Amino acid sequence: MSENKAPHVAKFVYDFTEGNKDLKDLLGGKGANLAEMTNLGLPVPPGFTITTEACKVYLESGAEPAALRDEVSAHLDALESRMGKKLGQADDPLLVSVRSGAKFSMPGMMDTVLNIGLSDKSVQGLAKQAGDERFAWDSYRRLIQMFGKTVLGVEGDLFEEALDKAKEAKKVKVDTDLEAADLKKLVTAFKKIVKKEAGRDFPQDPREQMDLAIKAVFESWNGDRAKLYRRQERIPHDLGTAVNVCSMVFGNLGPDSGTGVAFTRDPASGHQGVYGDYLQNAQGEDVVAGIRNTVPLAELEQIDKKSYDQLMQIMETLENHYKDLCDIEFTIERGQLWMLQTRVGKRTAGAAFRIATQLVDQGLIDETEALQRVTGAQLAQLMFPRFDEGAKVEQVGRGIAASPGAAVGKAVFDSYTAVKWSRSGEKVILVRRETNPDDLDGMIAAEGILTSRGGKTSHAAVVARGMGKTCVCGAEELEVDTKRRRMAVPGGHVVEEGDVISIDGSTGKVYLGEVPVVPSPVVEYFEGRMHPGADDADELVEAVHRMMAFADRKRRLRVRANADNAEDALRARRFGAQGIGLCRTEHMFLGERREMVEKLILADTEEEREAALTELLPLQKKDFVELFEAMDGLPVTIRLLDPPLHEFLPDITELSVRVALAEARQEPHENDLRLLQAVHRLHEQNPMLGLRGVRLGLVIPGLFSMQVRAIAEAAAERKAAKGDPRAEVMIPLVGTVQELEIVREEADQVIAQVQAATGTELKLAIGTMIELPRAALTAGQIAEAAEFFSFGTNDLTQTVWGFSRDDVEASFFTAYLEKGIFGVSPFETIDKDGVGSLVKAAAEAGRRTRPDLKLGVCGEHGGDPESVHFFHEAGLDYVSCSPFRIPVARLEAGRAATQSAGSDHR
Repeated sequence: MSENKAPHVAKFVYDFTEGNKDLKDLLGGKGANLAEMTNLGLPVPPGFTITTEACKVYLESGAEPAALRDEVSAHLDALESRMGKKLGQADDPLLVSVRSGAKFSMPGMMDTVLNIGLSDKSVQGLAKQAGDERFAWDSYRRLIQMFGKTVLGVEGDLFEEALDKAKEAKKVKVDTDLEAADLKKLVTAFKKIVKKEAGRDFPQDPREQMDLAIKAVFESWNGDRAKLYRRQERIPHDLGTAVNVCSMVFGNLGPDSGTGVAFTRDPASGHQGVYGDYLQNAQGEDVVAGIRNTVPLAELEQIDKKSYDQLMQIMETLENHYKDLCDIEFTIERGQLWMLQTRVGKRTAGAAFRIATQLVDQGLIDETEALQRVTGAQLAQLMFPRFDEGAKVEQVGRGIAASPGAAVGKAVFDSYTAVKWSRSGEKVILVRRETNPDDLDGMIAAEGILTSRGGKTSHAAVVARGMGKTCVCGAEELEVDTKRRRMAVPGGHVVEEGDVISIDGSTGKVYLGEVPVVPSPVVEYFEGRMHPGADDADELVEAVHRMMAFADRKRRLRVRANADNAEDALRARRFGAQGIGLCRTEHMFLGERREMVEKLILADTEEEREAALTELLPLQKKDFVELFEAMDGLPVTIRLLDPPLHEFLPDITELSVRVALAEARQEPHENDLRLLQAVHRLHEQNPMLGLRGVRLGLVIPGLFSMQVRAIAEAAAERKAAKGDPRAEVMIPLVGTVQELEIVREEADQVIAQVQAATGTELKLAIGTMIELPRAALTAGQIAEAAEFFSFGTNDLTQTVWGFSRDDVEASFFTAYLEKGIFGVSPFETIDKDGVGSLVKAAAEAGRRTRPDLKLGVCGEHGGDPESVHFFHEAGLDYVSCSPFRIPVARLEAGRAATQSAGSDHR
């Protein structure tokens, strides 16, 4: 008889004392880290976390879990008992914040409400207890403003306009200069705005405030800006957000209070030191919103040395505990330091590489973990060009170097214009006083972001660093006028919308016009022109050099290059390529050789065809000799002619006009007429699914034989010159083993002939591209005639999805991305469920037939970081990509080999 077990009851609320940093899936990053700091004995205001599971139930059903209200009530009772006061009580109110907190940091994308519990009655009690009437009314107006915008959906600008009017009436510039009487009037104005816009009064019941705020945070998970951010950062949409209810501590209680953000290392450079921002007499959103300019964190030592010393000690504790750069939010309430949040901080690409190597040197992490702290996307950023310091430039301002890079574009002053112009092909710089979460789509569209307010911890800086976008913040001498769409700069010059500006996120400098760029020192390192050294640029090169060495020691996947000529092959080799995975021979048929191809296509007799092929043979051979020399000792996979022959002929419209004009003028036009007839003969409705690839080799006698002969003779010539050519012949677009068998038999005969003629033993591997679904599904049969497979994932994606890449990316991909049908284009990152399933199935079937079958990929996915991880898991031997992406693929192959399932670093 089976034992009766009590049904499992979900627990939806955890006190800060119950969780830990490893519960991010359940408690979100913020809640898990608040719990961890509580466990460490750090000064964290008491509170509790509502789990992501509760959020998922709410979003799926439209209602909170049945048990949630009772659980929240129990935890609120415990919090009230601990604090010795009730939520919103009239004489000495307990106030709480309600803050979002997903597993992965999404700065500013979801909702927060502070000062919950204030009402017309409790504001009086708060004023009395604090001995500060101004503070109480300032806190109340903040609650109504945040609650109105976040919970009731009131347009935020309405509150900002009312605040601006209050400051104008008082003839002051900052809100801290408003007195209690002014703030009382502002509260009345804010409540009128809520009544008019939301159709209801601002709620006076503190529990109603809290419950509505919790629901609003749940709903913000599916807000437009949150969904856009998740798509941009490739964060899954089904995680949900936790909600943190935390007892309030106040940084706006006067000059001995304040709020700030601190980093244990510089998130822009990675250097150790005191980095962050502090703002006296303020609440947390004032810092991240950038609406008031902060002072550097180091100045806190003069303002409040006791709190500063305590903060420095806590920062050291947290970095050693998390073994990484930590991003910390804190508040000082009348000399008492409180920790409000910590997380592994977002950092620039350069900082990521520096910090990873620093932590290895400090013994905090090993090489395996270091590889999880950097990404191929970050390495690609470091390879972008930088401004030429020797160029003649006109500097017009300087702000805080918030996120590095060299960005040039037309100045635009709102997100809508940034998106619109970007979609029209314009490069733009988004210029704002400060950004807010509603600017996200414009920030994504822009080359860079420039703000006149805020610091390294402002919204613009944090989001830009997360996206790898160039950003300069707090350029105070620039007067940004978004309404008139212009920016005044020192010296009387005005930058109008559409004027070109340049911003340097590494120095904070702002320039008029387009500043020329020079190669990145990281590219110079890969090219062999720069070696690790001592100055700042070389320090970065040293960090990159060490991480690449780590990756190369760890990785299993080999990395080859897509290269069609000796110049590209040599560059690829300098970048670390271990051979060529794709040489496209069609590129060798263009330029001056097009006429020879025309002769081949126009040939009416076998003799004419042979003559055309004989003319092409030595040119093809010369190409291959140069390629084998450049890649001596490494494999070179040469794909036989793939595209339709009509691509080598003149445009049909242009040729028709030429023939018609010649006929009208009664001029000789026999050759053009033959060409036109050939173009018509070869015309196809969908040529990419027509006469191309292996089909060409079977239909045009001698074409593939000529190419194989050129490869074999080139290999023999290199061997005679004491070289070590390692040629591989790849047959494109095979759909059935019979096609491959026929071409292979012909190729083997040609290779044997060349061996006999030259007296040189040749070992040319013959394989095929797997780029059709049928080829993938019959891979076991095809492997009987193939020594290697190379997955052509560009065509495989097209044929699996039924997409014509040239058409669909421009027509409907944007809509598919916006609607969330795609998280990312399947041409950018491999579609694991569809295309990926075929790759895995073909690899397994091929190796069942031929255990030593070599497997690679040569589509664009070969250089995509996420796709490289998939190919590692699928058991492929190598990836092949463009020369510039080789370092990225090398790094990601190393990361794939050392990937730890629990790594949350982003």
